[in-house]
Amino acid sequence: MRSLLALFLTSTVAMAEVPTVVTDIAPVHSIVAMVMGDLGSPELLLAKGADEHDFQLKPSQMDTVAKADLVVWVGPVLTPWLDSALNARTGDGAVLTLFDDVGTYKINFFAGNLSEADANAEGTIDPHVWLDPSTAQFWTGMIAAELSQLDPENAATYAANAEAASATIAKAEAEAKAFLDPVKDRPFVTFHDAYGYYITYFGLTPAGTISLGEAAPPGAARLSDLRAKVEAGTVICIFPEAQHDAALVDQLAEGTDAKVGAALDPVGSTLEPGAGAYAALITGTAKTLADCLAD
Repeated sequence: MRSLLALFLTSTVAMAEVPTVVTDIAPVHSIVAMVMGDLGSPELLLAKGADEHDFQLKPSQMDTVAKADLVVWVGPVLTPWLDSALNARTGDGAVLTLFDDVGTYKINFFAGNLSEADANAEGTIDPHVWLDPSTAQFWTGMIAAELSQLDPENAATYAANAEAASATIAKAEAEAKAFLDPVKDRPFVTFHDAYGYYITYFGLTPAGTISLGEAAPPGAARLSDLRAKVEAGTVICIFPEAQHDAALVDQLAEGTDAKVGAALDPVGSTLEPGAGAYAALITGTAKTLADCLAD
């Protein structure tokens, strides 16, 4: 009995030392969940179906952020609503800002567009960095290292989980590549410029975007230029996007040979949150593109 009691107390102490972790968006939550494995479950702030750019934390979520041992997020460039909550914290909880790490590969917005005007516009860095699977693999190690600093007794488990997570991401990348390789030379239009990392990684052929960004409604000249491309038959598919009205997509495609694909979802807002969400995002995006672009 005494040995069983000692074992119970030891297990309770070990569990108590596992950090409480909060994440911003579903892809980050998924990667953290894979690295934590059976040791614990991170909390996801952005609810399923919510818009990452236009979100308000509930008072209970503000409290969760304040008390968390670790907050893992992309950064204020994507979710400024979390930045204010972090600035209001008075405790000594750690913060891992993935976007700011020097090892995170970054590209400028509009790099995937064919228009020279697009390529030169604003020149800001695209925050959708998780759509590059090699970046997600890099993050597994970063997250494991951060968790290990907070919970050194479980460092070996975090490292092993990170290695397994990286393998899972590699498998998803290979599955996505199998979908995309046969259609990578077929031009397409997306709703907004959120896919530069994905396009670059898989070598796809973009023909432009309807909107330059979340807060940048397209002008008449831009829509006219895109319509000319579509009418010329150089665009195979036009893709709407989750959380956005598809009316402009339908207007561009109307009366042309261009097909309207299923909605893309760069932040995984329609996916069931959890460890499997990141792989589902990478392969699901590939299948959505391929289903429309295929002959």
